[in-house]
Amino acid sequence: MDERERCILEALRDKITELSINMEKMKLAEYVELLEQPGRLLYVNFLSGLARGVGIAVGFALLGAILIMILQRLVMLNLPVIGGFIAEIVAIVQSRLGGP
Repeated sequence: MDERERCILEALRDKITELSINMEKMKLAEYVELLEQPGRLLYVNFLSGLARGVGIAVGFALLGAILIMILQRLVMLNLPVIGGFIAEIVAIVQSRLGGP
């Protein structure tokens, strides 16, 4: 074996080592194992979707509450044009929350 072939083999060995390290970092074996178990895959996806949905609902509720609080404070400032418009919005929201 001459020097050129030895360099090529060393470069290939380095690339294979790098590839195996990257595959371990990606947890490819665990992913393939998960794909082989469709029931577990459905369960994991269901739980992640459920958590995502709850997170979106809670986040939207918090942002909506903060927005209503800001609008109420703007109404208290008694701004001429914006105040009346915001007062109507706040009244509509409060009537919807307070009664059927």
